[in-house]
Amino acid sequence: MSRYSRRLVVSTALVLSLSLGGAVAAAPAFAAHGGTGATAHAGGGVSAVRAAALRDAVAGLPAADATAALVRVGGDGTWRGSTGVHDLTSGRAAEAGARFRAGSVTKTFTAAVVLQLVDERRISLDRSARSYLSGLVPAAYGGVTVRQLLNHTSGIPAAPGGPRTPEDVYAHRFDRTTPQAMVRAATAEPPEFAPGTAQHYLNINYTVLGLLVERVTGHRFEDEAARRVLRPLGLRDTYVPGADPTIRGPHNHGYQLYALPGGGTEPRDVSDWDQTHSWAAGDLVSTTADLERFVSALFRGEVVTGPALAEMFALPGEEVRMYGTVDPAKPGSGEPAVYSAGLSHAVVDGTEIWGKTGSRYGYSAGFMATKDLSRTLVYSVNNTDAKAQGTNERVLGLGGAAFGRLPGEEDDRR
Repeated sequence: MSRYSRRLVVSTALVLSLSLGGAVAAAPAFAAHGGTGATAHAGGGVSAVRAAALRDAVAGLPAADATAALVRVGGDGTWRGSTGVHDLTSGRAAEAGARFRAGSVTKTFTAAVVLQLVDERRISLDRSARSYLSGLVPAAYGGVTVRQLLNHTSGIPAAPGGPRTPEDVYAHRFDRTTPQAMVRAATAEPPEFAPGTAQHYLNINYTVLGLLVERVTGHRFEDEAARRVLRPLGLRDTYVPGADPTIRGPHNHGYQLYALPGGGTEPRDVSDWDQTHSWAAGDLVSTTADLERFVSALFRGEVVTGPALAEMFALPGEEVRMYGTVDPAKPGSGEPAVYSAGLSHAVVDGTEIWGKTGSRYGYSAGFMATKDLSRTLVYSVNNTDAKAQGTNERVLGLGGAAFGRLPGEEDDRR
């Protein structure tokens, strides 16, 4: 990895790398399935060096770490790519326009809905969440504001319990829950820290926000997201699945590697998986084309406007530190906060980047962009260990290829 800020590395917000090493070698289990996954790419304005780096970042699929990748680079220059396979059984080429699970990219959409309601004066950023959800949020969390939910400084812990081992998680992949049950379980625990004093990125913040949207509007969160964001932008391949565990429409299959009792691993198809536990924090299904359209409209002020939009590009002050990144016993002792309302921030080789990443079993996705949209990256990587700590090397390579300063090339981002 090269010269990007320590802040970026520690936060895991937009984890990028300028390391563009060779592709990970395929494991025998994957090689046996065959399928070279023909790559298609086109574009203009992106240098040959950068285009080659983008190709290298997703070369050799299917492999042990991923089975497919879809990439779109936009802004001053464009590049499109798809590689890998639709599924390991047939080995046919990955579908370039396929839908995928976008994971925590959902949070940007949720933040946009909340901030529209702020702009309409139906929600106040400085008002407590309990004042909207008094029957659900207990008095112990009465000081948590809407802004603190948006930027993960609420101090509400993750809901406890649930399967622990990979096999248990897999066995319970179709279990359903409700957002109310998750909030009750989380708020039955003591706060991790006083609201506003530290930042801890957790889904529970956006679960509360989804319920707040429903209380204020009287409509399901899914319907508000569609009415306010998806339909106005023409995002026809993006939807909130609710209790449907499948991915509707064309999609490349997602796989997770599981250990075999006698040693080695096997890939299991995890495309179908209940997402009710992630809901407004992470259950969106989308495409790279739709996410590219969304980020362009969002950054241009066509989704959220004025002071509400400014919240998406406003980080907590320097006194707010990431929770437990240096000493778990000392909340707020870590690196500076990097999450705003629905976005996260990084600096790579002097270039400031805003965006959001996400992962669900079998899928990693994200978008990254300069604020002026001179360079955008949207990707989906069918990760075989998407929920592991850290970030898949394919994603690291794509980030570096899109935004880093590459050897032998004039900087084409400015």
